[in-house]
Order: sequence, then structure tokens, then C-alpha cells
Amino acid sequence: MAGSEAAWQAANAGLDVVIHEMRPQTPTFAHKTGDLAEMVCSNSFRSDDDEQNAVGLLHWEMRAAGGLIMEMADANALPAGGALAVDRDGFARAVTARITAHPRITVAPGEIDQLPQDGHWIIATGPLTSGALGQAIAAETGAEALAFFDAIAPIVYADSIDMDQAWFQSRYDKGETEEEQKAYLNCPMTRDQYEAFIDALLSADKTEFHEGETAGYFDGCLPIEVMAERGRETLRFGPMKPVGLTNPHRPQDKAYAVVQLRRDNALGTLFNIVGFQTKMKYGAQTQVLRMIPGLEEARFARLGGIHRNTFLNSPSLLDDQMRLKSRPNIRFAGQITGVEGYVESAAMGLLAGRMASAQILGQSLPPVPQTTAMGALVTHITGGAEAKTFQPMNVNFGLFPPIDAKGGRRGRKIRYKAYTDRAKTDWNNWLAQASKTP
Repeated sequence: MAGSEAAWQAANAGLDVVIHEMRPQTPTFAHKTGDLAEMVCSNSFRSDDDEQNAVGLLHWEMRAAGGLIMEMADANALPAGGALAVDRDGFARAVTARITAHPRITVAPGEIDQLPQDGHWIIATGPLTSGALGQAIAAETGAEALAFFDAIAPIVYADSIDMDQAWFQSRYDKGETEEEQKAYLNCPMTRDQYEAFIDALLSADKTEFHEGETAGYFDGCLPIEVMAERGRETLRFGPMKPVGLTNPHRPQDKAYAVVQLRRDNALGTLFNIVGFQTKMKYGAQTQVLRMIPGLEEARFARLGGIHRNTFLNSPSLLDDQMRLKSRPNIRFAGQITGVEGYVESAAMGLLAGRMASAQILGQSLPPVPQTTAMGALVTHITGGAEAKTFQPMNVNFGLFPPIDAKGGRRGRKIRYKAYTDRAKTDWNNWLAQASKTP
């Protein structure tokens, strides 16, 4: 995500760019192809609401800046209510096609296993930085990269879902079109079914970590069994909440819990289980997940899994231009910098590409306003966060300079709208200034 966006921005600024991609020659646990921008954890870019949601605002800013990732996401969008979900394979192929067709971009296969000495580089290796390069980064920075664990949700073949039990509906029928209002498949549970499911989940065989590894998780991507360990009702108030849904098969019955699935490709042949990241072993997964009503005969295109996710202590290691302080010819972008999420990662690639281009062309790029989503994120990772407690972060309004607006829930809506209005104005002004920079 970040590398593709950085290359796109730099090439469009008039620079010749080489992307070094180790896949498919050197595979990873999670990736299955050699396509650029392959999505592995989910197919969702989350909320597309640019007035009340910080990630929706980030979408808006990237579109305004001519971002490739958002353009291809829009071109490969799937119905997802108020969210932006994409056809995972179509999206990756589209990004790859646009990148390889660009006259100023060359894709060079092969792994980079050392920090380059000369030239201008952007390291955007994502959460699965190769072991050799990770060791080289650790040796240069004088400290081990921090780490947490990411879990991946399973994907189910649509024709194996029992539609006599499941039904299509977005929560609260959210969406402007009928297709968007029916963007999710729902599988209802009674209380007894839910309790049995939790018991099985807690007792299932799970992936164990290697000795010395600490199992820290990013809260936005917790495995379902970890959530269940925090309390038997946790899932029912999280990804399995039953609110805003009516079962047309049994409209008189209120489900105790509901499992939702979201379309994973344009054909509608694959569905991912929303919020069901897991570290259960494969055999246990199939047994436990087939306890879900409607999935008794489910066939899985991909089972869930867990992988180590490395990232820098960016507040102590990177300057405000995202350069490694000890090696200013090297920038970092994407999830390795400590942002979390596809959109946030791509956004940092967009900024890194523009910052590198300005430096190479001898231009002085104005500081990115912290009042924007982009600026709030880059400020957070390059000095706004406390280095001692630094952890991966999604974009959120808590990273923005405050706006004084009071009045409870209604006040929050007004305040969020004020955040986004201010951000849009400041982002447009920044883009205009950046385009005039000599």
C-alpha cells in the first residue's frame, strides 16, 4: 500500500522510481500473490464518511491529492453500507497494472536485505518486513523494533452458506441503495448457541508463540478468542452485536448474537467473517466456526492465522520528514512506522513520496497542517506520541488539535463536522501551496 502510493506520487512529480518487491520470489506467511498492494487482513477501508469519521476524512484527503490507492479502491468498490470495501484481487491487480504501466516506474524483483548506503530510499515493507532487513534496521537504530501480533479473518465460499438461516442486511439498513442496505450476510444465534460457541472458542487449540515472544495485540484487530477471554459478553457487544438487524426467516425472534459476513470479491463468491480474526489452529477453526448457524457446511477459501508485525519506535527514530535520523537518505512509510490500517499506511506513503520528491528536486515543502488527517498522523508518529509507550495507532480525532464545541451527543456531531470542515480547508490550502513550491 504505502510503497505503491509513494512511488506513484514521486513518479507523478517527475522522478524516475524503482520499486524493489521481494514477492513472489520471497513469500510471506500472509501474502498469496506477487501483486502490489495485496490485502491480507481484511478487504475493508472502513468508514467512507468524510464529515463524521476520521478515516473517512483521510479518504477525502487522499482523493484530493490524486492518491492511487483511493482511486483503485473506488474503482473496485463493493457494497458495504457506509464503509468502503473492495474486491481484494481486483484491487491488487488494478494497482499493479497502473504502477507497471507508468513510464517513470520500474518494478525490480528481489529482496533488499541491507539498508542502502547511497541514493534516496523509502522503506515501506509493511507489517511483514523480512528477517534480514529487520535485523539490518535493528542494527542501525541500536534498538529492537517493537512488535505486536496481527490476526487474519477466515474467508468462506458463498455457495456453502445456508441461506435458509442467513440473510442479507446491513445494520440499521445503512446505505443509499438497496444493494448497500444488503451488503452483509447475517447468521443469528440464540443464547444457548452463543454460550456453546464461547465455550468452544475458549477451549480450542490455539497457536502458541515462540519462547521469548510477547503477545501484544493491536486493539483494533484482536483475535476473537482474546476478546472472549476478556469476558463472555465481549463479542456480543463487539463483532457479534445483534442490534439493527431483523431476521426475515423468524422476524418475531430477536437474535441474542449475530455473526456478519462481508462480500470479499466482485463476483460475490467469497465472504469474509467480519471481525473474526483468530489464532485458532486450522482444525479447531473449522470445528468452531461451523457451530455458527448457516455455516454448518461452510467451506473455507482461507482460514485465519496470526503473524508477527514489526514497527519502529518512530517518535525517537524518525524526523518530521519521516527520515531515519541516523541515515537521512532513508525514509520509512506505512505500517512499519506505527500507523495501523490500510488507509493510514497508504497515506504515509503518499506523504513520504511527496516529501522525497521535494527534497530531490530542491523544493521546500510546507509542513503538513496537524489539523488535517494526514498531518495528525505524521505528527503523531514523528514526535507527537510518547516514545516510551508508543503503539500502533489508527487515525482518530484524538490526534487533532481540539475544537471547542460542547453539548453531548449532538455536540459531538457538531464537533466532528467542525474537525472535518477545518481539515478540508487546511488540506486544500496545503495542496495549493505545495503545488506552487519552487
